[in-house]
Amino acid sequence: MNVLFVASECIPFVKTGGLADVIGSLPQEVKSQQQDADIRVMLPYYDEIASEWQEKMEEVACFHVPVGWRNQHTVIFQLVHREIVYYFVANDYYFSRKGIYGYYDDGERFVYFAHAVVDALAHLDFAPEIIHAHDWQAGLVPALSKIILPEKNIRTVFTIHNIKYQGLIPPDMFDDFFQLSREHFGGLEWRGMINCMKSGIFHADKITTVSPSYAKEIIDPHFGEGLDPILRERENDVTGIINGVDLSEFNPQTDPFVPVPFTYSKLKKKENKLLLQERLRLPEAPDIPMYILVSRLVEQKGLPLLQHIIGEFVQENIQLVILGTGDPEFEWCFQEWARRFPEKVSAQMTFDEALARHMYAGADFLLMPSQFEPCGLSQLIAFQYKTVPIVRETGGLKDTVQPYNEMTCEGNGFSFTHYNAHDFLHVLRYSLQIYHDDVHWAQLYKNVTKTQFSWKDSAAVYTALYQSLENKVYS
Repeated sequence: MNVLFVASECIPFVKTGGLADVIGSLPQEVKSQQQDADIRVMLPYYDEIASEWQEKMEEVACFHVPVGWRNQHTVIFQLVHREIVYYFVANDYYFSRKGIYGYYDDGERFVYFAHAVVDALAHLDFAPEIIHAHDWQAGLVPALSKIILPEKNIRTVFTIHNIKYQGLIPPDMFDDFFQLSREHFGGLEWRGMINCMKSGIFHADKITTVSPSYAKEIIDPHFGEGLDPILRERENDVTGIINGVDLSEFNPQTDPFVPVPFTYSKLKKKENKLLLQERLRLPEAPDIPMYILVSRLVEQKGLPLLQHIIGEFVQENIQLVILGTGDPEFEWCFQEWARRFPEKVSAQMTFDEALARHMYAGADFLLMPSQFEPCGLSQLIAFQYKTVPIVRETGGLKDTVQPYNEMTCEGNGFSFTHYNAHDFLHVLRYSLQIYHDDVHWAQLYKNVTKTQFSWKDSAAVYTALYQSLENKVYS
């Protein structure tokens, strides 16, 4: 089984979000379960990639990719990391920039990337039977592989990580960007625009999303971001597979950013809380419940709900720590509450991985009141650090967090259904009630310690999917 993963980011090379974590972990786990499989990954070669990685790469191919009137010089570099071969598509015009997204020509950049991925196959000592493309930046790869290389009979999987971002390109760019006949325009166009996400959905043999609930949500007009009609047409080919976390990476016993290593110990977790309180200049009191939010500060993450009720919530005997960057409106709001209640609120408007790990290790609760959440990573990390998630029931949050039930003593967190600020406040107050009940808090903590979402189970589902497609190749 030869599988090529195609994506726009991957740890440890370059990361802006959860996509990088998936591409950094899933191929490794598939390989560990299928030792005879040849699993490889192809990414853009960004200037952002650290020199320590660039120095280890070797050139393995050189060719030109036509994009409109430009004939783009393309170099493929190769690096082997943890038994996986990584290819990097290098082109100074498109990828020698600061940052990896957010440019006016992002559409053109990833049209080029998709063309380069498919064209590279003729220059490499690798013939994929399956290409697994991820999100809109790789959404054109399933289309081009079928159109340009039909004789290869390559099977394709397309994973939707966040359907909100679709890669839209004006239709009059079709002739400029694509060396394709007009008969293929319909497979790329959606509602008057070339749509890279739609292209992946339309052309791929199988479509996956990052949680079962999100797979159901995106066929609904409320969550489908305009693509729900085509997803309903392909509903039988859509599978929701929950993401996992790297258990060796997120381990409070071995994490270098956790001051007091622990596995299950409540006492050591409280020691981490005390050190975190000292670090953030909050009152040092291990029995005050600490709530944390580690997130991009954007509306999707449900921050308007927290904005609305934070004034009431800080009247309780709690501490609230917020870490992240994003919309200036949210940054200013949380900084203002920290100024008004310095003994209860700490607003760290930055990205600090070391602080984030310490927060997971020292906090009692994690807040994720998301408006929508395809899978979510923070709640999976929280479980590893024995921190109780409080979430809204959407997407992967609904699939991974079961509300605590006092009657059955089951559940690993707290949740609320409606996107409503006072429903959120109600569940926050209920979490306080459970926290101060020694019996139920001990049971909830025990339930959390038993909760684990590794890539092992997820990779097994992906492997079965690949094998079903592989059988079709040879049938």
